[in-house]
Order: sequence, then structure tokens, then C-alpha cells
Amino acid sequence: MTPVIECDRLTKRYGRARGIDELSLRVEPGEVFGFLGPNGAGKTTTIRTLLDLQRPTAGAARLFGLDSHRDSLRIRARLGNVAGDFALEPQLSGRRALALAAAVRGVDDLRPAEELRERFRADLDRPLGELSRGNRQKIGLILALFHQPELLIFDEPTGGLDPLMQDEFLTVVGEQRDRGATVFLSSHELDEVQRICDRVGIVRDGRLIATEAPDRMRERAHRNVAVRFAGPTEPRLAGLREVPGVERLAEGADGVVRLRLRGPVAPLLRELAGDDVADLEIERPSLDELFRDYYRGEAAR
Repeated sequence: MTPVIECDRLTKRYGRARGIDELSLRVEPGEVFGFLGPNGAGKTTTIRTLLDLQRPTAGAARLFGLDSHRDSLRIRARLGNVAGDFALEPQLSGRRALALAAAVRGVDDLRPAEELRERFRADLDRPLGELSRGNRQKIGLILALFHQPELLIFDEPTGGLDPLMQDEFLTVVGEQRDRGATVFLSSHELDEVQRICDRVGIVRDGRLIATEAPDRMRERAHRNVAVRFAGPTEPRLAGLREVPGVERLAEGADGVVRLRLRGPVAPLLRELAGDDVADLEIERPSLDELFRDYYRGEAAR
């Protein structure tokens, strides 16, 4: 089956500056593919090159099996996208922008747009220049989705949205997948991509360093654990050191025992069972910590 997106050693340089470097990936039909990396890693450069907003220095990009530059107009007819820096003329209202987009695309039925307006609680009547970033972003999402395209490309799509609207967006993405659409979701929000994506590509310094299933990412990711004991700490340390996956075990000056845990949490909980645990915190790593784990793994290979 022809992949919906295929990059073959795609490279973009700005003079001597790095954009993306020999990036190769495939996104299959009906897949939600997360593109994860810190700011400056090359996510937006990749998307702009896929959309033919800039030309690659080397390599190739194909969407629906079509060349991203030569077949750009045919490709655009089949996709919707939201840029990370989404903006239109400030005096334009969302309703007018939607009417223009519908005319260009030859879409007469705007009922899907009205449904999206209600779900995102979007104001289509005020000029975009009067809206907050989050409310402008809602307009961008409607413009990307209203014509029910085969491919959706999102670059940091939830920027400025409140948590309820972020959840609604992820629900909509799941519905798009259910109807057979393919979604390419660029983000630096770990929870966002883990919740909705089928696979996740991790990019560093313009290079794809790993492609993982979200479950595999969770398995690889450590947890940060803090334990405060009601009684003496020292007798418990030896047992904690024997728990599979425990790393960096240390007692702080505040009397809290801190450690990192890889793998299942059940063995640790069994070791901690008892009435001398006064407090326990288990946290997922920050995104920066997760990236450092992957980067160390890449450097070790």
C-alpha cells in the first residue's frame, strides 16, 4: 500500500545552518503519526518542506505517492493543515475566512464547519485580530477540518487552547482516524502524542532518531519516585536497591528518598507495602528528561 507521506533522506539547509538532515520516514494510510521533538529540532522545517512552502536541499518527499513540489496543487486539494504560527488578515472574520476557503475548495455543505464551531466554541464573527491566540487557533482547526480531507497535517495545533479544548481536539483527531483519514501531528507535548498517536517519531537536530509505538515509549520512559518513611529510612534502602529497574537511589537532606524507576511499578509497590510509608509520589518524566534518555540511547549506538 502506498504510504500517505514518505520522506527519503529529506534535507533542508539554510546556508551553513541545519534545518533537517537526511530525514526518512513513512506514514501509512489511516495512521495518526506523532512527530515529537523540542523546539528547534526541525519539526516545522519538515512540515514546510512537505507542503512545498520551501524547497528541499536534497532528498525527496512524496504525499499520496505524488512529488511534494511537482504535484503540489493536487496534494493540497486532498489535505488540511494548521501551521504553528497560524495567522490570517486581522480584519478578516472566521466566517469570512471559512467562506473563502469553501469557495476555493468547491465545498457547499458547511454543516461540518458549524458542528466544529460548536464543539470548539469558536467565535466566527469577530475579526481575527481581536481574538486571543487560542481562539484564533480554533478558527485554524475548523479551516483544516471542515472539508474532511484525506490527510491532516498539524504543527503544534493545541497552542493556546485550554485543557478542555485540547481534549476536544484529541477526540476530533480520533474521529478523523475512524473515518479513514491520516494525521501527521507535530508536537512537543508528550502526553498529547501518547494519548492519540499510533506511532511516534522523535527528531533531534533535524534527524529522526527513533520511531516508537506509544506503549513502547511508556515502557522505556522512567518514573521519578519520592518516598517519605514514617520510621527510620536506612533499613528500607537495601530492599529498594534490589527492586528491578530502580536507579539513582538516594536520600535527600529533607529525609525524602528519591529514585528513578524503569519498567513496571508493581515490584516497587510490593517492596513499599507496610505502614511506615508516610508519603509517596510517582511522576512521569518531563519531556526534556525523556528526550535526554533517547539522546543518550542514540549516542550509545
